[in-house]
Amino acid sequence: MKQAAEHAGVSKSYLDKLRIYGGGPIYIKVGARVVYDQIDVDAWLASKKIANTSQGHHAEAA
Repeated sequence: MKQAAEHAGVSKSYLDKLRIYGGGPIYIKVGARVVYDQIDVDAWLASKKIANTSQGHHAEAA
């Protein structure tokens, strides 16, 4: 999970919070372990792209 956070440019604790509250990349649960596929992290990052500042709040709400 640390590698996924580094790849996304966020902290591990931020990914933990997103996993609990929603809005983060999809993940795989193997026992107690959480695993992120790089393809899913990349797709999540791509979904965060915005063209201008007026899109920021609307993109997060969607």
